[in-house]
Amino acid sequence: MKIMVIQGPNLNMLGVREQQIYGPMKLEEIHKQMKAFADANGLEIEFFQSNYEGEIVDKIQECLGEAHGIILNAGAYTHTSIAIRDAIAAVQIPTIEVHISNVYRREEFRQKSMIAPVCAGVITGFGPFSYHLAMVAMHQIFQELEAIKKAQAQQQQPQQ
Repeated sequence: MKIMVIQGPNLNMLGVREQQIYGPMKLEEIHKQMKAFADANGLEIEFFQSNYEGEIVDKIQECLGEAHGIILNAGAYTHTSIAIRDAIAAVQIPTIEVHISNVYRREEFRQKSMIAPVCAGVITGFGPFSYHLAMVAMHQIFQELEAIKKAQAQQQQPQQ
């Protein structure tokens, strides 16, 4: 099973920008930890970061037929992008929305997510550990999907 991790605007600046909010960990370090979890659990993982909304939409669309799950930190686009929301809805791939900071303790405009209603779940406020929690959640989603497929296959087998 393959997970695509999509990072939105300014996440390439982690470890430099607003450390009091986002902490000192760089994006590369977060990805290294996610890769270790994926390897330990037999999962494939790929990483993508862009500051451009259209590139994020393109990457979500490219996941169709290529990835089984998406972990997405859309950054500021979380609060504004109907295009990203529509892309998630179109591909129908389990998607987990992630935020490092607790958006509900921040400015009011950050407390509304355009993409949450089309995501499997939202993880927010646990710092870089939010990504680990998203990996655990995605692994669980994969296990549940496999169990459903197995049950369906058993139901379709002729009874003896």
